[in-house]
Order: sequence, then C-alpha cells, then structure tokens
Amino acid sequence: MKRILLFSLIVTYSFTLAAQSPSEAKTDFTKMYLPVWLEAKAHCLAVAKAMPEEKYSYRPTEVSKTFAEQMVHIGYTVEFLTKRYVQGLDVKPNAPDASKMTKADIVQLLETGFDYTTHIILSIDQAGLDETCVMYHSGNTVSRAFAFFYVQDHMANHRAKANLYIRMNGIDPPEYTW
Repeated sequence: MKRILLFSLIVTYSFTLAAQSPSEAKTDFTKMYLPVWLEAKAHCLAVAKAMPEEKYSYRPTEVSKTFAEQMVHIGYTVEFLTKRYVQGLDVKPNAPDASKMTKADIVQLLETGFDYTTHIILSIDQAGLDETCVMYHSGNTVSRAFAFFYVQDHMANHRAKANLYIRMNGIDPPEYTW
C-alpha cells in the first residue's frame, strides 16, 4: 500500500512539474523560482500527509498552534500573502477554523493555496515583479519579486514547526530532498 501511495505521489508530482514547467513562466526570475516553489509545495504536502489524522490536534505546549492549525495557517497564508504582497490586493485576514476541518480538508486547503501562488508565479510579468510593496509587519519596502521569497519563508517557518511536531510524536518526517 505504501509503495502504491509513493508511486502515485511521484507520478502526480512529475505531471505537476511537466504541466507547470519553468518555460511557461514569463520572466527569468519566475523561471528560476518555479522549481523551488514546486519542491516546497511537494515537501509541505508530504509533511501534512505524514501526520496521522488523530494527531492533527497535537500541540507541544499550551500556547502553540496545533499541527492542524500550523497546516491551515500555511494553506491559508500562501494565498493570502501572495494576494497582499505580490499582487498588491487589499485583503483582510479570514482564516478557516482548523478545529472544524478534517485532514483531507486541510490537505485540500494546502493544495489550493499552493496552486494559487503557482498560477501567479506563472502569470506575473516583469513590470509586476518590479513594483514595490510595503511589508505589513516590518514596514520595509520590497519588490514584488522579493515578496515571493517572503511567502516561501513564512511557509517554511511553519512547515519546520510542523515537522518538529511529527518528530515529537515518534514519526519520521519526510526527507527534505532539495
């Protein structure tokens, strides 16, 4: 069963890469960035799938997010931050409640968020990348191209926490392959 699942994931990932090749991106930056983003997506989805559903409510301390909340935060914010900083849209936070979602719901939210940002990576032009935005928390002015790195860094921060939660439950997390 595990071999079939692994094979299925590899085939799906291969088709995703083939369907979203760097040659489809409009700029040198997005051609370079797309494979990195797709690898980050695949690894994050592997982390989400590695934790058994009955452990999605696990939190290491009372003030920590649960595993489900970490994953929902990622799935929601990759799209939200892309809209706010890369596209310059005026969006307000409205994250879903992780406690009311199943593992399948959360994995779907992750896929939707990652796919949204992938679409923007493929469609943004150089003029859009060169525009600037002000980062909400720091007040720094950065290019929209730089904002893609912020979206990925934010995701990686929460993915790393989720990876630790997996280890704390005696489960080997997915290997980081990049």
